[in-house]
Amino acid sequence: MKITALKTFIVPPRWLFLKIETDEGVSGWGEPVVEGRAHTVETAITELADYLIGKDPRLIEDHWTVMYRGAFYRGGPILMSAIAGVDQALWDIKGKALGVPVHALLGGKLRDRIKVYSWIGGDRPADIAAGALDVTSRGFTALKMNGTEELQIVDSHDKIDAVIERVATVREAVGPNIGIAVDFHGRVHRPMARALVKELDPYRLMFIEEPVLSENREALKEIAAFSSAPIALGERLYSRWDFKSVLEQGAVDIIQPDLSHAGGITECRKIAAMAEAYDVALAPHCPLGPIALAACLQLDAVSYNAFIQEQSLGIHYNSTNDLLDYAKDKSVFHYEDGYVTIPEGPGLGIEIDEEYVIERAREGHRWRNPIWRHKDGSFAEW
Repeated sequence: MKITALKTFIVPPRWLFLKIETDEGVSGWGEPVVEGRAHTVETAITELADYLIGKDPRLIEDHWTVMYRGAFYRGGPILMSAIAGVDQALWDIKGKALGVPVHALLGGKLRDRIKVYSWIGGDRPADIAAGALDVTSRGFTALKMNGTEELQIVDSHDKIDAVIERVATVREAVGPNIGIAVDFHGRVHRPMARALVKELDPYRLMFIEEPVLSENREALKEIAAFSSAPIALGERLYSRWDFKSVLEQGAVDIIQPDLSHAGGITECRKIAAMAEAYDVALAPHCPLGPIALAACLQLDAVSYNAFIQEQSLGIHYNSTNDLLDYAKDKSVFHYEDGYVTIPEGPGLGIEIDEEYVIERAREGHRWRNPIWRHKDGSFAEW
């Protein structure tokens, strides 16, 4: 079997799909994208294609090694996301060629389903109580919300009060047994993060995500000391080498590698195993499309330390197209009682509606994240 083509499709709302074709008629799909940099990653895919065309797609470990180590300059969001999408597609091909799901090739599943959480609110949360009740009414038993708007490195206490009010409103609306995760989104600097996590402690959070930017992770241990809530981090880390120092530091309770950013299934399997050795939980980051979610579920199926999965159904970013629009079988992700079933189909377990993908790719997208500024005119983290 030989790879004959790599085809990319930039599709709404903000995704990039990749189809790898072979001379035996077996094709695989991946989702290589950096949100806001889809066209840049698409270019990286064309560069990787120079090496991949004509190769046997089943030699996944070797191809991953060459795509990563064969470049003098390694890592980073663009290259690792391009590798991630290729890796997903290669696993999809291998599973389809053998007629088994990817998780069967990774040793067999150790769970049939996994808990999922749903987003409420947007970048500037409003009507959050109604949003929380809507999520729980649809059967979800866990949710995530943005904790804060823009914050200066040292800001006024009324900003903290506003965060506490929002979280308290959600906790009161959903009761004591619904998991609530609060995402600081890297918007908070160390001085304010310490104050915020301390004030949030009474609300018994499921976890606090990205309390500071990943590049400031030396502050995590100090911040964690102010809270009993688990600390989560990892959507902006791209390899096992990025995660190594986080795990060694011992300040993070949950890692969140993104299988469309951190080298795909091959790399994230290794990251998950590293985390298990440190007794750290796995909750893959995935506010993306159906291929990314399908890949995540294959990893969740074989990772002992996986405990919950992010997914984008109904997320505020999906205003033009939603999670299931590109899937031929809309029931491929079976949601029930706050869980989603691990797909059992061959490969990634999802069949993509290629005609619809081509149709929507004609529109494409140029999604960009917002640019925020403080009242003094200086840049604010989004």
